[in-house]
Amino acid sequence: MSENWKPATKLVHAGTRRSQYGETSEAIFLTQGFVYDSAEQAEARFIEAGADEFIYARYGNPTVAMFEERIAALEGAEDAFATASGMAAVNGALMSLLRAGDHVVSSRALFGSCLYILEDILPRYGVEVSFVEGTDLQAWRDAIRPDTKAVFFESISNPTLDVIDIRAVSEMAHAVGAVVVADNVFATPVFQRSLELGADVVIYSATKHIDGQGRCLGGVVLGTTEFVRKTLEPYMKHTGGALSPFNAWVMLKGLETLALRCTAQAAGALALADRLAGHGRLERVLYPTHDAHPQAALARAQMTAGGTVLALDIKGGKEAAFRFLNALRIIRMSNNLGDAKSLVTHPATTTHQRLAPETRAALGITDGLVRVSVGLEDPEDLIADIETALDAV
Repeated sequence: MSENWKPATKLVHAGTRRSQYGETSEAIFLTQGFVYDSAEQAEARFIEAGADEFIYARYGNPTVAMFEERIAALEGAEDAFATASGMAAVNGALMSLLRAGDHVVSSRALFGSCLYILEDILPRYGVEVSFVEGTDLQAWRDAIRPDTKAVFFESISNPTLDVIDIRAVSEMAHAVGAVVVADNVFATPVFQRSLELGADVVIYSATKHIDGQGRCLGGVVLGTTEFVRKTLEPYMKHTGGALSPFNAWVMLKGLETLALRCTAQAAGALALADRLAGHGRLERVLYPTHDAHPQAALARAQMTAGGTVLALDIKGGKEAAFRFLNALRIIRMSNNLGDAKSLVTHPATTTHQRLAPETRAALGITDGLVRVSVGLEDPEDLIADIETALDAV
């Protein structure tokens, strides 16, 4: 049975549906709708569709269902709902869960679009949001109230790589009946089991490591069947945030090599952190499981590896950072991450540029900070590329 399989086996086989043709590679059911043999069958399906019965691609699709079942098996979740993008997953999870008058506690160190949802969108609909320093457990303790409905955090924050103590925050939230929603994209499902640590709902941007080769947008929300099918699915299927069958097929193919890619990328990221720590042109090097990271012990306790991303804080601010970026030859500038190609971005002028300078400063996003997503190139080539670019500073 698939529940007894090891993760590597689940990544290749879990959730597979085969047609009458017995295809080896999963089929793409590139269809918007489905036909019925009778009016009675159509009526019955709209009342309650079975596991292999589909109505409309916005509600579900065989290829999408395979992706959902496979990622749920890997994560150890009861169920999953695939979405058009990672942000559709974040928006869907929070908007379906919350109502006017609800209270949410969130870490402040978030990706810019996540922050926009919590800071701008949710308050429009009467949801009160309290922001805390995510690494400060006392701040969580002070902010969580008896009427708190949910807590939200990135398990490793973008871009400063703060590490959240998932077990401790979850215990506080569960003490008042709050739902714990964790964006686990930086940690990946390969390196961290957030549900086992206490999270109730886990979100991924499948655009990142799951695709892993810069091709398609996608996202997924994982949790209990009760949450996914009774709370999330009605919201998603009526607001149109479904994943396309073609993109789901790409994500299925990505899952087959996810562990191999992420393991190699994480080893490369750690090698870069080891080599660059203490470099004279860097204020700091941030990588979750590296000794120089302030929460390295927590990261090692929660993760089997530190992920594929590190941050370099270059002395000299924006001007120095731009010189560094423009001197790179292998590592390419892009605001994506988790790709087979190494990518770098300058958060202060890209992903987090809408934040006020004082807010960026409070989050540790300095003008010299660059985020490096390590790909599958030889780490020695990447180190040489970075060191040459630092010489240009």
